[in-house]
Amino acid sequence: MRTLYIDCFSGVSGDMTIAALLDLGLNMKDLEKELTLLKLDGEYTLSVKKLVKNGITATKFDVNLSAESDKNKDIHTHDGPDDIHVHNGHHHHHHDHHDHSHTHHHGDHEHHHRTYQDIVKMIKTSELSDKVKDKSLQMFKVIGEAEAKIHGMTLEDVHFHEVGAIDSIIDIVGVAILVEKLKVDKIVAAKVPVGSGHIHIDHGVYPVPAPATLEVLKGVPIKNTNIKSELTTPTGAAIIKVLVDEFSTFPEMKVQDIGYGAGTKTFPEHPNVLRLVLGEQ
Repeated sequence: MRTLYIDCFSGVSGDMTIAALLDLGLNMKDLEKELTLLKLDGEYTLSVKKLVKNGITATKFDVNLSAESDKNKDIHTHDGPDDIHVHNGHHHHHHDHHDHSHTHHHGDHEHHHRTYQDIVKMIKTSELSDKVKDKSLQMFKVIGEAEAKIHGMTLEDVHFHEVGAIDSIIDIVGVAILVEKLKVDKIVAAKVPVGSGHIHIDHGVYPVPAPATLEVLKGVPIKNTNIKSELTTPTGAAIIKVLVDEFSTFPEMKVQDIGYGAGTKTFPEHPNVLRLVLGEQ
């Protein structure tokens, strides 16, 4: 049985997952070609590079927004923010994996939002495969439902700021595309470390894991850690929730390939990477 093991010892985010899948040997050109089916043409470019994290060579994946799409340079960094969700006229910026900084601004750019329904329609009307559509829609739905519950709104009212929408769309649909190309029979994951400490935002001090991340991870085994940082993002949590068939320690398998996806932040204690192991059971 062809098995993928998600060894998320340093947590998980969308861009780290794509990076690790590409590091396994999947083709960047195939990913770019499939993503054009979403009709996001001209709004972004993708970049991939090799770097070293605490002695481990890993792949770093970034979504770079075009000048036209990047409506809010004051809050957008090109380190690859994982999610920006807009609630009741505010947008909440989850910077890329392990970055404490969260930004809230008032809704001055209301017309640059994409609603949950807009994203659903974009995916459904694309020419992506049925399996990629299904997994992508499931991941967006678990995030949308978590946000709706936390903020006391309906799923239809959940909307994403333009910058965060593009990042989240690329991360979620990109993971679905690459996992389909990997042709695995089963996906197994380790317990998910969520981090600890607090996040400072305009509404006050929030605990880690962030409320949306914790809501998405209902039913998923999580792991304690003393690292004072957000280790798992809402998108990373959704990937785990939807794609993983089983949670366990390292499974017995004949290892075929190993991929490392780099996060943005660097920790002194351990390499900030996501490790994917492909093997035969």
